[in-house]
Amino acid sequence: MTRRFTIALALLLPALGASGSAHAVTGLSPAHGFAPHRVIVKFHGERTGRTQTLPPGVGVLDAARALRANPAVAYAAPDYVASASDLVSTVPNDPGTLTGLPGVPGGWVTKQWNFLPWEGTGTPLVPVSPGGIDAIGAWENLAAAKHPGARGVTVAVLDTGIAYRSLGGRFRRSPDFGPGQFVKGYDFVDHSPMPLDRNGHGTHVAGTIAEKTNNGIGLTGLAYRAKLMPVRVLDRLGRGRADQITQGIRFAVEHHANVINMSFNFGCGKRVPSIVEAIRFAIRHGVVPVASAGNLGSEACVSPPATIPGVIGVGGSTEGGCLGDYSLTGKDIDVLAPGGGEPTPDCESVLDGPIYQVTFKGARENRFAEPSYYVGTSMAAAHVSGVAAMILAGNVLDRAKPLSTLDAQVTTRLKRTARSLGLSPLQQGAGLIDAAKATDPNCQLGCFSNERR
Repeated sequence: MTRRFTIALALLLPALGASGSAHAVTGLSPAHGFAPHRVIVKFHGERTGRTQTLPPGVGVLDAARALRANPAVAYAAPDYVASASDLVSTVPNDPGTLTGLPGVPGGWVTKQWNFLPWEGTGTPLVPVSPGGIDAIGAWENLAAAKHPGARGVTVAVLDTGIAYRSLGGRFRRSPDFGPGQFVKGYDFVDHSPMPLDRNGHGTHVAGTIAEKTNNGIGLTGLAYRAKLMPVRVLDRLGRGRADQITQGIRFAVEHHANVINMSFNFGCGKRVPSIVEAIRFAIRHGVVPVASAGNLGSEACVSPPATIPGVIGVGGSTEGGCLGDYSLTGKDIDVLAPGGGEPTPDCESVLDGPIYQVTFKGARENRFAEPSYYVGTSMAAAHVSGVAAMILAGNVLDRAKPLSTLDAQVTTRLKRTARSLGLSPLQQGAGLIDAAKATDPNCQLGCFSNERR
């Protein structure tokens, strides 16, 4: 406990009463609660906030409120808990199966509608999908830019960890990842240098971003030659504290990540000043932060980190090119990306495929499959992180501008090349991302006419 905090706490204790607050918390509250007996406090003049432990009988909410009244305190907030945002060649040869059977060359197209072109004549090898983002066109653009698969870019996946290496008999590396894909990460939940997945969510998200492509195994990823940085900030239940997430963001920046994917959300309206501060730190260093908007039923409104200025807030769209019925709406939606699942009732299409990637088969960390139950804005955010990596790798940004403008440049690029689904900006933001147009150097001022927007 720091000396300044001890003095501030001594001043507020009489105001809280000798018996402590009636709001004292003894355990994690059910959903979007906060850690017991902990507050995150920053005093004016300090670089960052610190997690401080409260004495017994002092309530978290009352302590944070009283500390904020101290003029020496820049901010004080509970150590809020976030939850994962899921509801639970140029044509790769990935067969779309891990069964051990030969599969079909290019069989991924039967499952990964989300990566297909959304317009054109289509062929048996590459059909058209109304909800697709045209990853194939983006792969062609990056190959022409001599950065195939977003080579040279690092994406930090702040999540439940990734099945990125084997350890004993319990943990196995996902068969569709290669050991050379990963840079050093960290586990801020168990304070370990090995951020191994205990849930499956993080491995699935990482698969959409950069699962190996054209290797004759399983499925495909978007930025398939980008490096992945596994940063574990969510536990096996998909929940993580604000201080852990704050540390994870700063770790990613300090270890040279270019994009940070955050497929989780805090509760509606929660203030998480330490994370706001860490996001600002990331943007100043040229890092692009991406976050899920949140899912109806888990959250009541678009919530942090998607609402933090500079973060690309992502809603979810469906196989039929509609808004997902789970996708929250509001002014902080920047773009939509494939999240799969059921469309809203006003949608004309009934296509409702999930987002397929290789991850755990059930609850075991050493068996893998392509489960059909991953749907939500977690999956949508992963698509945007993958495309952001491809934008950074391509020759489409103004590198003469300051490093701190990269986030705004990438955001503008995504928005100007998105296609409208005919929805209001509160529902779709700028529209559904288009990977091919976002990475096309000939598409500088937006590739869609006003009529189509």
